[in-house]
Amino acid sequence: MNLPLHYGLLGALEACLIAFLVGVLVYALWAWVCRRTGLTVAHAVGWGAAIAVLVAAGLDSWNLFYLGISRLESPLYARLALAGIHDPDFLGVRVLLQIIGAMTGTVAGWWLFSGRLAAHHRDHAVDAKSDVRGD
Repeated sequence: MNLPLHYGLLGALEACLIAFLVGVLVYALWAWVCRRTGLTVAHAVGWGAAIAVLVAAGLDSWNLFYLGISRLESPLYARLALAGIHDPDFLGVRVLLQIIGAMTGTVAGWWLFSGRLAAHHRDHAVDAKSDVRGD
């Protein structure tokens, strides 16, 4: 994310908090889109969580994946791979906390914004039932 975060566990917790905020904002955006297009709450939660994880933990997840799959056969390649990572010692912890933060942020967004979206779907369900019955 190219933010000047701390190193160690404090930096991982800062990244988790940022991912939490990303999760809330992405869910709010998807809740608005789903309200406009008539999609369900499940679409907003699912797509919100997936995009929040991609945005919040994307680069760090890629670095973790690359370090696990690439062949670092010489010290030079290992040094070059680790030079581009902010805190390689806590990379796994940071990725895990970013994923947890993004998912928790999505759930918190659902909890904050679900009243309006659920009421919107409940009103449309009542209208659809009355249209089917011919009331």
